[in-house]
Amino acid sequence: MGKNIVYFDLETQRSFSAVGGSKNKAKMGISVGVAYSTQTEKYHIFDESNIDDLGNMLLAADLVVGYNHIDFDYPVLQGYVLNDMVSQTVNLDMLVEVEAKLGHRLKLDSISEASLGSGKTADGLDALKWWQEYKKTGNIDPMMKIAEYCCFDVKVTKCVHEYGIEHGFVKYKDKAGAIQKVAVEW
Repeated sequence: MGKNIVYFDLETQRSFSAVGGSKNKAKMGISVGVAYSTQTEKYHIFDESNIDDLGNMLLAADLVVGYNHIDFDYPVLQGYVLNDMVSQTVNLDMLVEVEAKLGHRLKLDSISEASLGSGKTADGLDALKWWQEYKKTGNIDPMMKIAEYCCFDVKVTKCVHEYGIEHGFVKYKDKAGAIQKVAVEW
């Protein structure tokens, strides 16, 4: 059996402004978390009721791959789990790697559009609106939208990672809209 790579992303219940700023990520709450495991070859969807299972899946992975997960997703997840996710997992945060090479941050969308030809389907603000709608109405449809959006983000993360492995670089759009390449060693 090969290496178990787990790709993951999560969506929050609250914005930075609702929790007093980015220093309070652990208070943002999780609406939906999604992980794809190369071992199971399936997407796994989590909510607050089974978020420990997500933590355990990440801890058991040979490699956790995400985009800004060290500085964002893990601190949000820390509001739910006892383990120190950063020190107890092996990680590839593609944002950190790309930022180290370029000297500035890129959105995942910029890389996925230039490298894969497709971008994200929504953004985190949409997910926050869907969460509020779910809390107000109890209707499960907005939660399904969050899960679908989060699954797509995990798929994009996985595809960008695989593209980087295959080609030794990823493409991105610079500020002028021109396609550039940045070498990666994933």
